[in-house]
Amino acid sequence: MDMANSLPRELWSHIFDLAADEDTIFYPGLPTSMTQSSWARSLITDWQLRTPQDTINMIQRRAYATKKSIISTCKSWRSLGLEFLVHYLFFNDPSKLRCLTNLLTSNPMLGWWTRRLHITHFRVHYNSGLPLDEFEAALTSVLLQTPNLEIFIVDWPLSRAFGSIADTLGTHCKNLRTAQWHVPAELLPKVIWALDALPLLVSLAVELDVPLKEADALTLGSAQDVKLHLPNLQQLILRGHSAEFIDQASGWNIPLLRSFSFDYGNKTEDVPDVLSFLATHGTSLLFLDLNCIPTLDIRTILDLCPLLTAFSFNLDWKIPPTTQDNNENTDADAHTVALTNRPHEHIAHIGLHGLLFAFGVGLASAYAHPDPLRTLLIQRINDANFSALAKTKASFPKLERVRVLSQTVLTDLERADGPQGGGMDRWERWAGMCERAGVRLEDCTGALLGTLPQNFEEYEEQEEDESLDGNDYYYTDEEVEEEEPPRPGGVGLAELRALLEECRKMSEEREDPPFGLAY
Repeated sequence: MDMANSLPRELWSHIFDLAADEDTIFYPGLPTSMTQSSWARSLITDWQLRTPQDTINMIQRRAYATKKSIISTCKSWRSLGLEFLVHYLFFNDPSKLRCLTNLLTSNPMLGWWTRRLHITHFRVHYNSGLPLDEFEAALTSVLLQTPNLEIFIVDWPLSRAFGSIADTLGTHCKNLRTAQWHVPAELLPKVIWALDALPLLVSLAVELDVPLKEADALTLGSAQDVKLHLPNLQQLILRGHSAEFIDQASGWNIPLLRSFSFDYGNKTEDVPDVLSFLATHGTSLLFLDLNCIPTLDIRTILDLCPLLTAFSFNLDWKIPPTTQDNNENTDADAHTVALTNRPHEHIAHIGLHGLLFAFGVGLASAYAHPDPLRTLLIQRINDANFSALAKTKASFPKLERVRVLSQTVLTDLERADGPQGGGMDRWERWAGMCERAGVRLEDCTGALLGTLPQNFEEYEEQEEDESLDGNDYYYTDEEVEEEEPPRPGGVGLAELRALLEECRKMSEEREDPPFGLAY
């Protein structure tokens, strides 16, 4: 009690904030394909890849455990820390929404402090968890009581519940800056109207499921004539059945858009008109990520986006030769294709999707005997496209790194203990090209391609600290911010963490807090 009363309330709040270390959680940007994954020990296999989202979830659980220890230490800290506890709400169990609703109803001021609400993936069974209608009602009630919400992320399909949720967001959550939704394509009009009511959005990710009646055209109704003005939107991520969204967004006003990601999954037909979208919004983009199986006109795309510093595409694309190439050689696969019409002056980072057939492991190994021609064809396309990347002076004079983005490729390489057959020759050839060009060839963890976890010295000791570096979760400028040195006469983070460790020990025998958000 004396310790709690010895410092002002505001200082205790600042100390608790430092101890929880939540800066990454409240960063407004969303992970992209260039966000680094990390290796982690697994009970099933020796190693498994931890996705950026897995890492974010781990940080939220760790921060919640810290705050749980704080409010369980003594009555004074419980009073000081309860508001701090609800700064973010993280759920992987829908039944906890009921507990939260009851808590916010009994103490309405707590919802005023909530800034982030994250509901991670879970399954709703007919005999467990919350029925969809009850989940919708509980979540809507929570949103009504959190008027200062800035980040709202849902990692699983919202289904028909999105309708009332969107209405609530547009009416009561005007401060929302980051949103991630997974909705049926039929509810695209609701998405458009929600965006119209949320002008402060900075980052948006939308995944649209295939319509239940795909043969019928989607009807947008009056939403089709809405020309949205999103003055603060800087990051847009689209996944799934997004053709109608892209068609509408091509006519919107998004002056600050700097990052656009498009993931079309395994679909090979009805590709959205990405070129029209980029014709409107490409001139201001700094980051562009195109992940789809059908080949897009990469040379025109790069002409439409002159300021890009980072670009990701599928290295399996069969890129047609230029007119000059056709005159010189009719066999497009026999020579290096051109990726640009003219040198791109700003691209420093390139990410590569695809490549499942490149190194003779996983899918390539499975197809080697039943369909060897397909494997050979894709490998030749990979070689031609990679050779074009290696000509950095001709196409990308400022290129610094090339990153293989597929987690599946890296997992297959780890399980097979490296490339197999001709895949080893290909890896050595590509690594040599990049070394001669002064370009770093990486995997999706940011390590040099070919560095598997068993090769790391003292990897287990370093893994947690490296994977929790805040700048590893979001693509910004690939720079790692140095830890702020202790201020003269101040208390260092080491001392605060030692104090919190003592709090954790003290809380083991005390009662749990009012609700368990992360368990």
